[in-house]
Parts: sequence; C-alpha cells; structure tokens
Amino acid sequence: MASSLVIVYHRQPYEEHVVGGKTVLRENASPNGIVPALKGFIGQTDRASWVAWKKAAAGKPVRFERRITVDDSYGSYEVVRLPLTSDQIGQFYHITSKEALWPILNSFPSLYSTENCDWATFREVNRLFAEAACEEAAPGAVVWVHDYNLWLVPKFVREMRPDVRIAFFHHTPFPSPDVFNILPWRDEIVDSLLDCDVVGFHIPRYARNFISVVQSLRPLDEVDERPVPDELRATGSALSEPVTPVAIRSGGRRIQIDAFPIGTHAELIRNTVQQAERLAQVAQIRRDIPQEKIIVSIGRVDYAKGTREMLLAYERLLQRRPELHGKVKLLVTAVAAADGMRAYKKAQQSIEQLVGRINGHIGTLSWQPILLSTTPMPFADTLCHYRAADICWVTPLRDGLNLVAKEFIAAHVNESGVLVLSEFAGAAVELQDAVLVNPYSLVQMDAAIDRALDMPREEQRARMQRMDALIDRYDIGHWTRHVLELFKQLRASPVENRDAA
Repeated sequence: MASSLVIVYHRQPYEEHVVGGKTVLRENASPNGIVPALKGFIGQTDRASWVAWKKAAAGKPVRFERRITVDDSYGSYEVVRLPLTSDQIGQFYHITSKEALWPILNSFPSLYSTENCDWATFREVNRLFAEAACEEAAPGAVVWVHDYNLWLVPKFVREMRPDVRIAFFHHTPFPSPDVFNILPWRDEIVDSLLDCDVVGFHIPRYARNFISVVQSLRPLDEVDERPVPDELRATGSALSEPVTPVAIRSGGRRIQIDAFPIGTHAELIRNTVQQAERLAQVAQIRRDIPQEKIIVSIGRVDYAKGTREMLLAYERLLQRRPELHGKVKLLVTAVAAADGMRAYKKAQQSIEQLVGRINGHIGTLSWQPILLSTTPMPFADTLCHYRAADICWVTPLRDGLNLVAKEFIAAHVNESGVLVLSEFAGAAVELQDAVLVNPYSLVQMDAAIDRALDMPREEQRARMQRMDALIDRYDIGHWTRHVLELFKQLRASPVENRDAA
C-alpha cells in the first residue's frame, strides 16, 4: 500500500543496538532533534514511509531487508533502507557534503574544497533516494525531502513522478549569493530546488538568501513578500529581516517559500526535569560541582559551532578576573565526529588542545576550570545539567537554528538562568531576551559573559519567563500543525507543469 507522506532523510528513524547477537531497533534516546520531530508526523497522516540509507558491503548480496514495517510510539510506518556502500557513503556524505557543501552553507569559503569530490557519485546517490521515494508515494502524495545533501532529489522525483507534491526543508543556514555561487554545481542545485512545490527554511534571512541566489542565476516572473512577524524580526541583530518572501514564480510554476523555525518539546522537557529522580540528580550535580557559577555548553565538534572562540573567551575571562578562580566551572560537551569526517578532525584537535592549555595554565590541583566530554550525554542527563547550570553559552559562528538554546530555557521552568546566544544562530531572531552576542568580536564576547555572570537574579528570571512563554507557544506541536496545514494546501492545489505558460 502506497503512502500519502514520504519522508526522505539520510538517517534511519531509530537506533540500532546489537543484543544477544541480534540487531534490535529502538526509538531514539532523545525525544528532541530532527528525527523525533519528523516522526511526529507519522501519526498525523493516513500512511507514511521513511527513506534512509543503510551501509551495505560492496559486491555482495544485501544482508538486510530493504523494506520493513515499524510500530512504535509514533505509530506504524514503512522504512525503506537504501543500501549504500562505504565508498558511496564516503563520497556522498563525508567528502562532498562535508568538505564542499558544508563550508559554503555556513559561509566559510576558505575551508571549501572539491579536491576529493566525485559529484557523479553524489548525484547517483540522490537519484537512488528519489527512486525509492517514488516507489513509496501514492498518487498525489507529498514527498518531503530534508537537508542539503539531498538537494538533487526533487529534480529526479519531478521527472519520475510529476503527480506528486514535493516539499524541501533546510535544517541548515542558507548563504548569500556571493558565497553560494562558489559552488560549481550551483545551477543543478537551484534547478532541482525550483522543481519543488515548497522550499522551507528556519528563518526569513535564509529564505531571503535563497531568493537572492535564484535571482542571480535565473529570471523570476514574480516574488511575493510579506512583513516578518514581530516574534521573528529581532530588529538590530545580525539575522534580522523586515520582509520575507512567501512565493516565487519561475518557469511557469509557483513555488511557495516558507520560513518557520522548528520548536522544541517544551512540555516534555519541563515534565522530565521536575521528576523527583531528576531533581535529585540536579542537586547531586550542584554538590559535585561546588563552584558558585556553572556554565554549560552542549554541542558537537564542528568549526561552525564556535567552540574554539568560546574557549578563548573563557580563557580571557579567567585572565581578566582572577577573583573568579575556583568560583566558576565550564562544562563542555563537544561530541566527536564519526570516523571518516576529516573536515572536523582539526577542529577537535584545537578544542582538546585549548582545554588542556587552560586547565594546565590557570587551573590548580583542587580546581580545573573546564570539564570536557567528547561523548554524547543521554538526553535526561543533559536536561539535568541545563537545570543545574547558571549560564548556557551557545555562540556558534553560524547555525541553522540551535535547539540547545530552547532546551536550556525549558529546563529552567521559568526560574533564573542566563542564555548567552550568538546572533548568527537562527534561534536568535526568536530569543531576543537572551544575551545576544557577535561571536566574531572579542570585545562583545568578553562583555557578554561578564554581563551573564553579573546579571541580577530578578532580571534573569524576567528574561527567562518571557523566553519560556515564547518557546511554549511556538513548540514542536505548533511547528507540526503549521507544516500539516502547508501539506493540506499543497494537496488541494493543482500540480503545475514547469513549462506551462
């Protein structure tokens, strides 16, 4: 039976664990993040399918079922596992996506490289994803494609199945034309995205950049715009936009443009941290870390996350304010990249060396300024550390959104705490009561952490309450309802021929 919604994302919608020599499928340990957010749509549609990759040995029969039915707390759905060889995964994901596309998306052209890229393999993998999606889609279904490494899927889907509606969502930033147009494959990428019925982004700035890229490469018949809602305007900050595009017409087709940031599961987070065992865990964290101020920074190893710049700012803080020695502790989780991700190795080495230098030069036998972990922390434990912390330091140099900031707010349940947030994180346009900072400015970084440490508790509580009300209103359920309404409109509208007059 074909599906009315086909989700196309490179990751499988569960975790695989080997128990007693057998592979067991379990729901993701964290209820937050892209996979759980997308799985929230499964129970909201008649029948859903999910297309993802699974590693397979080259030149040998596939040793797993390509298509399985999964029943979990989200509902019943089909999963199509696309067998990819190590070479295909390496070229498609580890090299082309991370060494060529990722630096451009995050506006780091100096780190861009196509030296080892095989675009033909990238294109072929995208075709395989599209083929699998088309086999699952019912007549008039919505095929929902996620993220930049599947940029070419819409073009193949449109050729194979002109009857379906195609939606695309970017979880990343989208750069300005002068950066995006560095890509030698820019025309192929843009043409594929113009085969979509809707192209989505987290915030208006990324939607605006996309339109500017299209206009630099293709003639547009029209661009429809509307004022940005007040809750996403953030006037005066780096990603502020007063007007956002909502639709364009190109080649005789209308493409809807959507800018709507994903929310967090605020209620679940609050309920979790207020459980008796979690409150006890928070109290234990405070006992284990006796310092007056606990600063937490949660993320993964990535030069775009700004961890190095944050550590340097922390080092300057301890040099400027020796009275803080022994009174502050920075907890850093920078999850190491998977094997094969060469683009991040240098960033990881830099982080580890900096932490060692700061602890060695400034710390004592009884006090280490930084506690670093490069392994992921279970979600409930992460929430307890958020709740125990006085400050959350989230200052990426570029970020599509950043759910860590929203998780920290929800975990504090309207209590005191300070969020230090980069202006270049998409969430900054919503969270205007955070201490917003330009992470490229040493002066601003220094002033931001000083302000966070010295902020009166009454001001902390007022700011957190306003941000908590916002993330509660625009939570994951709100985002889900918004997207479902979008899909309803898509299905109700006629499929337009791209070459129609």
